[in-house]
Amino acid sequence: MCKVIGIDISKQTFDVAFKKEERWIHLICKNEKKGFKELLKHLTKGSHIVMEASGPYYLQLATYLYTQSIKVSVVNPLVIRRYSQMKLLRAKTDKKDAQTIAQYGMDQKPKLWQPQDEAVIEIRQIHSVLEMIEKQKRQTKNQLEAFKSSGIICKEVQKELKQQISTLERREVRLEKRMNELAKQEYADTLTRLESIPGIGKKTAIMLTVITNNFKNFDTHKQLIAYVGFSPRKYESGTSVRGRGHICKMGKAQIRKLLYLCSWSAKKCNKNCIEMYNRLKEKGKPERVIKIALANKLLKQAFAIGKYQRIYNENFQLNTCF
Repeated sequence: MCKVIGIDISKQTFDVAFKKEERWIHLICKNEKKGFKELLKHLTKGSHIVMEASGPYYLQLATYLYTQSIKVSVVNPLVIRRYSQMKLLRAKTDKKDAQTIAQYGMDQKPKLWQPQDEAVIEIRQIHSVLEMIEKQKRQTKNQLEAFKSSGIICKEVQKELKQQISTLERREVRLEKRMNELAKQEYADTLTRLESIPGIGKKTAIMLTVITNNFKNFDTHKQLIAYVGFSPRKYESGTSVRGRGHICKMGKAQIRKLLYLCSWSAKKCNKNCIEMYNRLKEKGKPERVIKIALANKLLKQAFAIGKYQRIYNENFQLNTCF
């Protein structure tokens, strides 16, 4: 029988829990190479490690175990939380969490985890830093504008803020260049196809390719839509409860934001999106709702083109994907 081991991980340590002769065994190891080797002593042939995707803390241990040919599953923390609630578990400690994760692994048998390529990790990290730089740049520009609007601004302060903006812009250009180079090396053909879709820009094409593993991780467009977080959610019960529908935001916020921005230009240049925009506008739908629908349409088009390796054709119809 496969030995399932649950791990609740944090920055400095991780708690280990597994059953031995119907009794729970609990260990605490350091989240470093020495602790990883200590864990190996308790593993048997066919052991299956289950852990949460706790920020960046799980990655080093998961990668180490993968290199040692140990089966590893990495689960969304929200899934474990809901599983715990379903079991009506009240205690919330690292020890208990490790047991809950192990029990989830025994009950649900989650799919095995594989590490991402170094290029993919680097692209995602660069994109995160670019978002941070963009936020800093916007804040600095707003501060400069506020001082100017007051009618009194210190020359030294004005000079400092302008230098900060200039520095951020140079860093942004350098990082975008590096991200584009990496993406082109890994996914040149896919990026060319995705950028043929009117409304999809280079940055969105890169992130779509990265999060889908070059569209290998999904079999249908519905799976991708759910992963990104564009699936509609209804809130109804009986005859009296009729809540407003909305999208289920349990997904990738970064790519949702990019697709939403793409929808602004797609409504002017993408034939299918133009038709959808006009149709929904005539029905009196709010602008924000329409743009979310357009972003969803772009995602379907991207899936069809990335999955089936086509160049965009505005007259092409593929019911299963478009």
